Amino acid sequence: MEKPAGRREWLGLAVLVLPTLLVAMDMTSLFLALPQLSADLGASGPEQLWIADSYGFVVAGFVITMGTLGDRIGRRRLLLAGGGAFGLLSIVAAFSTGPVMLIVVRGALGVAGATLMPSTLALITNMFRDEKQRAKAVSIWATCQFAGGAGGPVFAGFLLQHFSWGSVFLVAVPAVAVLLVAGPFLLPEFRAPASGRLDLPGVALSLAAVLLIVFGLKQLTAGSPVLPVAAIAIGTLLGAVFARRQLTTASPLLDLRLFRNRPFTAVLVALVFAGVAMAGVGLLVTQYLQSVLGHSPLASALLFAPMGLGVAAGTMTAPALTRFLAPAPAIAGGLAVSAAGSLLLALTDGLAPVVAGITILALGTGPLFALGIGLVLGSVSPERAGSAASMADTGNYLGGSLGLALIGLTAAAVYHRVFPAGTTLAADVTRPAAAEQAKAAFTTALNVTGVIAAALFAGLALLVTTMRRTAVVPEPAAG
Repeated sequence: MEKPAGRREWLGLAVLVLPTLLVAMDMTSLFLALPQLSADLGASGPEQLWIADSYGFVVAGFVITMGTLGDRIGRRRLLLAGGGAFGLLSIVAAFSTGPVMLIVVRGALGVAGATLMPSTLALITNMFRDEKQRAKAVSIWATCQFAGGAGGPVFAGFLLQHFSWGSVFLVAVPAVAVLLVAGPFLLPEFRAPASGRLDLPGVALSLAAVLLIVFGLKQLTAGSPVLPVAAIAIGTLLGAVFARRQLTTASPLLDLRLFRNRPFTAVLVALVFAGVAMAGVGLLVTQYLQSVLGHSPLASALLFAPMGLGVAAGTMTAPALTRFLAPAPAIAGGLAVSAAGSLLLALTDGLAPVVAGITILALGTGPLFALGIGLVLGSVSPERAGSAASMADTGNYLGGSLGLALIGLTAAAVYHRVFPAGTTLAADVTRPAAAEQAKAAFTTALNVTGVIAAALFAGLALLVTTMRRTAVVPEPAAG
């Protein structure tokens, strides 16, 4: 039996959630600051998109490499180096003098941010060897991640009422300072023994594949589909080459043999498609709150916060479910709850059903993010925890991008089918003659999105139910 974690480990967990909060808040808080900083820096429309997207785009591309790099050079070392870079780059971003400078710095922040998420999860695996304690630690980690994502826009709105847009970036500096001071004393160092050389061709292939696929998915809704479809096709081809290389090289970035483990595979598939459903719902609901119901951006952020807070509540309470249920039934039951919440959106026509729907939907995903990630980490030996964590993070990012693209396209098609004379919701609601038709058409698009999300969650619940109920045996370390 593994030795239970003590006071030092729990204090270390408190330090680890700081970078988790940073990454989550940085992904969402910029949206409210975008109008102000764009006016100040004179950013064009395309530049605004790159300011918003460059961070998450680069994080998605580098997270696989950083997860494996931490296994090789030391997880604490990578976390502290990435955290220090994140703090310095946040200061530079806050005092950017032009849109191009901010785009470049945001991309660099993405590289630093990619070191944080897999390092924190992998260190939790090292610090909490007892299965129940690890499940509780992962649930706290996930709670902070989603609470940070939900609170980011609200906190940004408060800052922007009193300070300049640069304050949205500077808020990261105190948290990084605590991490750098306390981390060396409270966090253990771990480096995989006999980890082998870093597979540089594999790094290049993984970067190219993920960046091309994410770029293509993000651009599917913007103009001609030729370039994004080509990017997705080339990225998929490079991904296949990458997968083949990982199965033959002595020191793979990702141990793809893990996919022989059915619970591991089922959880990763669920993370991807839950990301699809949640990103698509989030895209439609935020527009519905502002353009259909007429709420301000800050009020919409407050009304939308129950989605992030619902996930946080679900992840925090998930370990208690394991007193009565095994992880697989708990995850499947939660996904069924999410399907029920999605059906509320399918029938909605007003504020109360929307807020209730996203809250129930989000609450049901809690066991997936808490217990599912715990299953992923428990499926591997400690030496491969960084690699496994990066798989979970990459699945989430790809799911989010896929949801924004495909559900965004579907919603646009529904909108134009119901309201053929419409252009975009934002433009149509400003025309008195078209406003009511536009709002009705977009409400229909939201209803269809609810049906899609309900089908995805129900399908995932069925998938997870088929998971083997046997104990998960860690895979041997590669190479």
